[in-house]
Amino acid sequence: MDPEFGRGMAPRKREPWRTTLLLAYQSLGVVYGDLSISPLYVYKSTFAEDITHSESNEEIFGVLSFVFWTLTLIPLIKYVSIVLRADDNGEGGTFALYSLICRHANVSLLPNRQVADEELSTYKLEYPPEVANRSRIKEWLEKHKTLQTALLIMVMIGTCMVIGDGVLTPAISVFSAVSGLELSLSRDQHEYAVIPITCVILVFLFALQHYGTHRVGFLFAPIVLAWLICMSMLGLYNIIHWNPQVYRALNPYYMLKFLRKTKKSGWMSLGGILLCMTGSEAMFADLGHFSYSAIQLAFTTLVYPALILGYMGQAAYLSKHHTLNSTYQIGYYISVPESVRWPVLVLAILASVVGSQAIISGTFSIINQSQSLSCFPRVKVVHTSENIHGQIYIPEINWLLMVLCIAVTVGFRDTKHMGNASGLAVITVMLVTTCLTSLVIMLCWHRSPALALVFFLFFGSIEVLYFSASLIKFREGAWLPIMLALILMAVMFIWHHTTIKKYEFDLHNKVTLEWLLALGDKLGMVRVPGIGLVYTDLTSGVPANFSRFVTNLPAFHRVLVFVCVKSVPVPHVLPAERYLVGRVGPAGHRSYRCIVRYGYRDVHQDVDSFEAELVESLATFIKLDALYHRCSDAGSGSEQLDDGRYERENALTVIGTNPLRRCLSYEASHDGVSSVDAARSPNGIVEVPAAAAAAPVTKKPGSSLLKKLAVGVGYNFLRRNCRGPDVVLRVPPASLLEVGMVYVL
Repeated sequence: MDPEFGRGMAPRKREPWRTTLLLAYQSLGVVYGDLSISPLYVYKSTFAEDITHSESNEEIFGVLSFVFWTLTLIPLIKYVSIVLRADDNGEGGTFALYSLICRHANVSLLPNRQVADEELSTYKLEYPPEVANRSRIKEWLEKHKTLQTALLIMVMIGTCMVIGDGVLTPAISVFSAVSGLELSLSRDQHEYAVIPITCVILVFLFALQHYGTHRVGFLFAPIVLAWLICMSMLGLYNIIHWNPQVYRALNPYYMLKFLRKTKKSGWMSLGGILLCMTGSEAMFADLGHFSYSAIQLAFTTLVYPALILGYMGQAAYLSKHHTLNSTYQIGYYISVPESVRWPVLVLAILASVVGSQAIISGTFSIINQSQSLSCFPRVKVVHTSENIHGQIYIPEINWLLMVLCIAVTVGFRDTKHMGNASGLAVITVMLVTTCLTSLVIMLCWHRSPALALVFFLFFGSIEVLYFSASLIKFREGAWLPIMLALILMAVMFIWHHTTIKKYEFDLHNKVTLEWLLALGDKLGMVRVPGIGLVYTDLTSGVPANFSRFVTNLPAFHRVLVFVCVKSVPVPHVLPAERYLVGRVGPAGHRSYRCIVRYGYRDVHQDVDSFEAELVESLATFIKLDALYHRCSDAGSGSEQLDDGRYERENALTVIGTNPLRRCLSYEASHDGVSSVDAARSPNGIVEVPAAAAAAPVTKKPGSSLLKKLAVGVGYNFLRRNCRGPDVVLRVPPASLLEVGMVYVL
């Protein structure tokens, strides 16, 4: 591996070895739960229908060879050695790759991008723009909006498949673990016991989500560690006791023999083999909770060897048993000695619950990220831990996932159909990661396009082979993730498209600064005590909803603040850099703009801390602004601008506080009266009511039927049935005034 391959290959900050060991241990329960339980269903899904286990053992050895090389090439080489290095300030996942690309190329479709965002500490580029070579790929992406839309759609597809995996993984994991009862029950008892038990466990699992994983998370790592050790010991036992020569099947020649004998059936069986990679994406998606070295250490020293021993042990047992009875002869539990079968069954069920918990938490996280980038309707996000960052719970999504999981379990009732569905979701996410990583290699790491093409062709060809084998099983279960993805894609695209069009409508219909400044006593306007917050998506200008507000209610507060809460393409924004405050109009008008910036993984504050920080930031800005002008007046003398032209020309520009720091040597006694003090009511309390727009959408006359259905029907349905802006912004209902507007798009 090229030591200069990507930024991630550069020397990293080394952490103490004890910290690395502790993080590696903790990652077992969060990252590797899903991957570690894949042996429960891989062989069973592979031999479900397409191929049979013959006495020549060519099939079982060929499958073992495929499993070994798949685990080696994809999780070990692709993810651990390359993809994990494409982190975004330590964060991983689909949105981390998209965020990196958006920062290094102007491909984001969100219209509220600002130059000031590039000054954030976490908005770091690998090379300065003037040093970085402009590639033709970058120019094409920035020039053609169609390519930018295609890139966003690809990210949405990956996101939808992750959500689909959140439905399928708990179902297949728990069902496969509980299926161990089939060896102890009759066929009739098995049919009436496994499904109800699986559903009960799933209901219990989802019912516990609102408590947060931090309450039981300390149990996750020991459970997965015990399961990996158990699987390794059983694998070693089966290898030594049944077939010590099974290691020969690791030779890739057995893959060729397998395909030569089974032909089309062998190719179709790859849809079951790819399930051995289930959970590999979690290594990258959960990178922000641990570290590169910890995840690498845990996988290479424990998870990978345990998985290989587990699969080899199963193959060794099956190579000596060809006449097993019933359709579940290839299941995992058949290779477990009868004396320890019940303890292994209990441990497998616990491990499946841990693996399911990881994908459920990941689903919550990626939906929250989608919401922050305006790609998903507003939902209520509950933070379950005050100390552990990123642990969230989304009630609506949780219960929807539970219903869908139970429906999948009851509807499919077997590992074959669940495996086909889960396999397509897994391999689609991996294909998206391969495509995005190829762009990161070119645009962010500034490597040769040839190197990116080699990465894309090598790993992409492997994944396309598995993808085709999964897609061919459309009727046998693979239709489910496609259907879920299409529904979710429609929801995400309609919401994202309409959000952008609404922003463009606001931008086109914003009122002028002169109109705002003319709202004086002569027009009958009254300035009441308090601070009025006007929520808008605009980063500049006076929103039209404010003009609608003062037209119907000719009064507004002494201090007026236009608040824009926006997301920037970074995982986190430091609290010291979150608020960007500027003045709208002259100082005497007491109108300001505050842009509140969040990263796609940031936690939004509750209303009390948000209001307190906003008022504090506003007061600090007013003080620094006054000091700055005194400093400027003292230094410029008669060269200062007349008639307040400076304020008028720059009134709609967001002004950061960095230029004001040079004036901090002035004494605080030179301040004068603060605008915040002027906003106090007679009882001394600063009142902070808020106004937001309640905005139904309609299409322009003459629009196509598709647009009318998507925007006029689809978006309005989502708007009415999802959370309103008051929930997302955490504004108390008593302090909120919604201003009705109709957007004609």
